[in-house]
Amino acid sequence: MIITSRSFGEYRAMFALDDADLDGVVLDCGGGASGFVAGAARAGAGALAADPLYARGPAALAARLPADRERAAALIHENADRFVWSWYGSARRYGEMRSRAGAEFVADMARRPGSYLAAGLPHLPLRDDSVDLVLCSHLLFTWAGDGAGGLAWHREAILEMSRVCRGEVRIFPLVHMGSGEPVAFLGTLRADLAAAGLTTEVRRVPYEFQRGADRLLAVKKVGKVREVGKVREVGKVSEIREVGEVGKRPVPFGATSG
Repeated sequence: MIITSRSFGEYRAMFALDDADLDGVVLDCGGGASGFVAGAARAGAGALAADPLYARGPAALAARLPADRERAAALIHENADRFVWSWYGSARRYGEMRSRAGAEFVADMARRPGSYLAAGLPHLPLRDDSVDLVLCSHLLFTWAGDGAGGLAWHREAILEMSRVCRGEVRIFPLVHMGSGEPVAFLGTLRADLAAAGLTTEVRRVPYEFQRGADRLLAVKKVGKVREVGKVREVGKVSEIREVGEVGKRPVPFGATSG
């Protein structure tokens, strides 16, 4: 899977973020080499990212990024009809943004390693209700399939993101990578989440790159979050788990495209 470096500006558009959304603590879940956390810090906002890739360290990721940028560019070139350039303006601007975001990520991770947690879904080493907003870019739905990336995993992943979030979880996009087709089980997933005590809403956003990928799924919990055969109480702990504890839990699935 390709590691990409989406910028803070791309995140603001993909997730329709306004200044009020950045008032609290934001978690970038499956952050890859995104420049979001670095950009948020520069804007005076509090943010952290989680991805199993962070266990490799900034130097190893920096060495990999150029090759992955070339792979991404080749993929886009081979499937040119599946992409639109209105938001970026040109392929050159797109490339410049991604390159700059990758450099910002590497520098920020080296400077502030505590903001980057080596962990992935469906197990996050954070306390209940410890962040105000969770953003998940190009992980859920993008690589949906059978087995580890199927309906059951998506349900478990969203329940876990909702557990650590006292506000809203936003997931973008809602279509498969490559084909751009909608995920077939989205309706069933939303019904399962409703049964678990979560509300969901599909919203259009001011961003489209992959053709048809212009909507996000917003998820919020109401009262108690229910799991199969039991009720899991929604906690009120506002403290994020100590960074020193990160990495002690296994991560069965956490590959990301950033």
